[in-house]
Amino acid sequence: MSAFVVLKPGVLSTLQDQGRFGYAHLGLTQGGPADAVSYRIADLLLQNPNPSCQIEVSVGGLSVVALTDSVFCVTGAQMPLTVNGQPKSLWRSHPVKKDDVIELGFAKSGVRCYLAVAGGFRLAKEFGSNSTVLREKVGGIAGAALQQGQFLPVRSAYRPLFWSLPEKCWPDFSAPLQLALLPGYQQHWFEDAQWQQLCSSEYQVSGGADRMGYRLQGEPLLYQPKALLSEGICYGAVQLPPDGLPIVLLNDRQTLGGYPKPGVILAQHAAALAQRRQGQVVGFYKIAPDQLELHRQEQQRYWAELAMELRS
Repeated sequence: MSAFVVLKPGVLSTLQDQGRFGYAHLGLTQGGPADAVSYRIADLLLQNPNPSCQIEVSVGGLSVVALTDSVFCVTGAQMPLTVNGQPKSLWRSHPVKKDDVIELGFAKSGVRCYLAVAGGFRLAKEFGSNSTVLREKVGGIAGAALQQGQFLPVRSAYRPLFWSLPEKCWPDFSAPLQLALLPGYQQHWFEDAQWQQLCSSEYQVSGGADRMGYRLQGEPLLYQPKALLSEGICYGAVQLPPDGLPIVLLNDRQTLGGYPKPGVILAQHAAALAQRRQGQVVGFYKIAPDQLELHRQEQQRYWAELAMELRS
């Protein structure tokens, strides 16, 4: 059988693909990889032609056994990786034989890893996606985190070349993070002094950080809360609840919310935020709409240059 079997599910492991879109009117959020950058690099390393279904491993502790010959890689947080007890490198593809055991330890830096296989895991989709959203009990296997003994079918695929990403290109998840904040249509609800405080304050990731969103702690922003009808919320939106401490909303956010939003952060910064741990430092800086094209071009260059850095 072309499959892997879960021996230990770890702290929290879920199946994720590129995400679920077009169903917000039904109350279904997007899901998908919290760190979309590491997720995409995994597919590049495996030469997968399309976004694949991967295992997102939060904190660590996952182990699986291969029931078929295949090729896999692990990207993202710094989790010790072994195959049959032998250490292996992250950010590169590796062959596995039938009965080989892949194990991940616990993250030393970052929060989430992506275990991907050549061709991707092959499961039935719900609402057009394999992405697991635990709150909505949708996607993955029965809308739940992976459990011991589950079979994960894979597509028959083998890669004769094994690719790696040079260490100089690995992201540093331990560094302080500055988040580019694009003001939204409620920006005028906040005075200049409040904007200055928001963009000059140093915040820390709180214990209330998960795939739904990251609550930050620090000096509260003093403003007069206003009544707001619940409205749709986009990925990366920054909410300010009455306590004045920002919440950055991520993949598993609710589809509606009623807190004022000064703006939204860039998608690549939201992905980086999802790898930060409790206590790590983050801040905001304001960008203008006419800077978005420059950021888009920078992202295009990043992916083009990264593809050139892959080594066989």
